[in-house]
Amino acid sequence: MPMPTCGALLLAISMSFHLTTAVADQCSGGSNLFTELQENSPHGTFVANLTVFGEPESSSLRLGLTGADAGWFYLEGKTVRLSVSPGASLDREALESPVLMVALTCSEDGFSPVEYRIIVQVLNENDNKPRFLEDSVLTQNISELAAVHSVVFTTRAEDKDGDTLMYVIDSTSADGKYFRIDLPNSGKIVLAKALDFETKRHLEFMVHAVEMNTKERYNSSARIRVNVLDGDDQYPRFLPCNFLAHDGVSVCVSPVYTANVTEREVTVGPLHFVPGLVYAEDGDRELKAAITYAILAGTDHGRFHIDNVTGAITMLRPVESRSHTPAFSLSVMAAQVNDANKYVVTEVRVRVLAANAHPPRFSRPRYQAFVREEPGLAALVLTYSGRVLTLQAADADFPDGFNPKVRYSLTPQSNHTQLFQITPSGLLVARADQLRALQQYFLQQR
Repeated sequence: MPMPTCGALLLAISMSFHLTTAVADQCSGGSNLFTELQENSPHGTFVANLTVFGEPESSSLRLGLTGADAGWFYLEGKTVRLSVSPGASLDREALESPVLMVALTCSEDGFSPVEYRIIVQVLNENDNKPRFLEDSVLTQNISELAAVHSVVFTTRAEDKDGDTLMYVIDSTSADGKYFRIDLPNSGKIVLAKALDFETKRHLEFMVHAVEMNTKERYNSSARIRVNVLDGDDQYPRFLPCNFLAHDGVSVCVSPVYTANVTEREVTVGPLHFVPGLVYAEDGDRELKAAITYAILAGTDHGRFHIDNVTGAITMLRPVESRSHTPAFSLSVMAAQVNDANKYVVTEVRVRVLAANAHPPRFSRPRYQAFVREEPGLAALVLTYSGRVLTLQAADADFPDGFNPKVRYSLTPQSNHTQLFQITPSGLLVARADQLRALQQYFLQQR
């Protein structure tokens, strides 16, 4: 074979150089790619074309994708497409970063590999509704002493799409009037109306979180329950209360306690009062603050002693004369041990009774009377002068002889007591329909 001339050799070398340069240009001259991709795009979605490179089918050219995010993409010739596993989706909110970055490596036999970056920003799609955080909608405990116009708690919702939320209290909620939201974006719940544990202990209302910057205006709702806690805002009250209405408020009117003592007699132990023991309790029934008692003033109040824990009142010395001191009037105070400024005062009356020196006596030892025969069931017993028989006993302990506490009855020893009854005022009533004419009946009264 003839040897090539020098010019031909130079030409061959030059051609070889240009071929090599042409092949090397398949990977060089490229640049990083920046593109966007919509969230939730399906598998196979177009991402980018690699137009500056040679054909990958060439035996000497190889393209590859590497990096932490390379699994989201695959190459179809010189086209980059989205790779999504079956049952999965490109969820922007689930990504560590909304920007995916992949290294594109172009390599060719005999040359150093060239590396570029493919940077894909995943665009947000409004595919999430707001969701209230559980700890912000659990049952809230608010003291009845909470100040009106103060923030009592904060409710929070999250939107994984990062949308701006507005909070609204449902005005149709029965207890929505107790609260309001001054700053719609804050979720801070403000007390709009004073709470009262004694009248309403549980509240319930709805609050809504609504997207403000989206066309969908997705929203979420939460039912919030509020327990009203008892605060120390009530004064003690003497029992039993007599409740009276005033301006829509039920007012406890303290009872007047009364007891009786007998002149010249020493009453042993606490006095017995009507309508019951001298007793007060904290108006805040859940708190049940301890109560202390004291006699503030009254008629000869040094004659009496009150137990500061139980409220029991005892008399220290007897009354010598009822005519000189017929009654005592005491002002008794009950106050909270933990707050002396919370107190209540009531009146205690002690009446002095005359000594019982004389028993009651009938005006005569024996009474005679008759009953007219009548068809009715009952008839009054009459005297022979035609007047109604009244059996009354006089008590010499009373100036007029009338003791209002005397009670009358027929003794069991009397015969035929089933045919007669005596009233508290001393009238004798007979069962006329069961009496026989001319029959005599003997009764014993006490």
